[in-house]
Amino acid sequence: MPIDRDQALAHVFPVWEGAYTRDDVILYHLGIGAGNPPTDPGELAYTYEKHLKVLPTFGVVAAAGAMGDLTTLPGMTYDRALILHGEQDIEVYRPLPPESRLRAELRIRDVFDKGKAALVVLETRVSDAAATPLWSSRMSLFVRGEGGFGGPRGPDVGHEPPERRPDGVIETRTLPQQALLYRLSGDRTPLHCDPEFARRGGFDRPIIHGLCSWGIACKAICDTVLDGDVTRIRRYEARFRGVAFPGETYVTEFWREGSRILLQARAKERDGAIILGNAAITLA
Repeated sequence: MPIDRDQALAHVFPVWEGAYTRDDVILYHLGIGAGNPPTDPGELAYTYEKHLKVLPTFGVVAAAGAMGDLTTLPGMTYDRALILHGEQDIEVYRPLPPESRLRAELRIRDVFDKGKAALVVLETRVSDAAATPLWSSRMSLFVRGEGGFGGPRGPDVGHEPPERRPDGVIETRTLPQQALLYRLSGDRTPLHCDPEFARRGGFDRPIIHGLCSWGIACKAICDTVLDGDVTRIRRYEARFRGVAFPGETYVTEFWREGSRILLQARAKERDGAIILGNAAITLA
């Protein structure tokens, strides 16, 4: 069935309500590699409730319930196995509190025709119990085989790194059990823990969640470039360009460009295979 773009854009999703606690924040931070070394004051700020700060990327996990299971979306039919999480973007309006009740509104922001695939952009706007806006996030899904429906092609991919050497390079070694930790924040997809399932997906072993890689790269920039000040991150956008395996070392290259930091992450042990690209952090 061809995609009905007008129906998709007009659909009104039910409002989702939820909450998160300090334990949820700490578990998320551990899942993206925080806490090493365990007595470092900067790492304890991510993992100890006494003076807990919240990396903005946690917002995507905190309001994940608003997305439902994505089995179906209005105005389109598709094979769930043909969906790829292509891009992720979060914009924060104030520092995330260490715990909060949430109210989230989901909408289909746009549907683009990429020829061989449809690109569906889902936007979640999140506020607290007092209706104070906290953040908005946008997830781009590539639905393979569903292009050609006559919709707009959409913008070109941006945030290309400049043609000069990086201003800095950060290495982050992940744990062999990194994906097992991260999945406790909500994404229980077997691809990240079940070797047999991973082999059926074309991988010789389970892979790290894309959003875990997204968080790892953001934390690397925050700690190294921003002195651990999570409040300076206003927006973070990235495209998932490849996969990572637990135990690998991320090599995050970055370029300072005015109020933005452009970045990309590669796998050191696989000859610099790309993991994240077309990424940018906008500073407050």
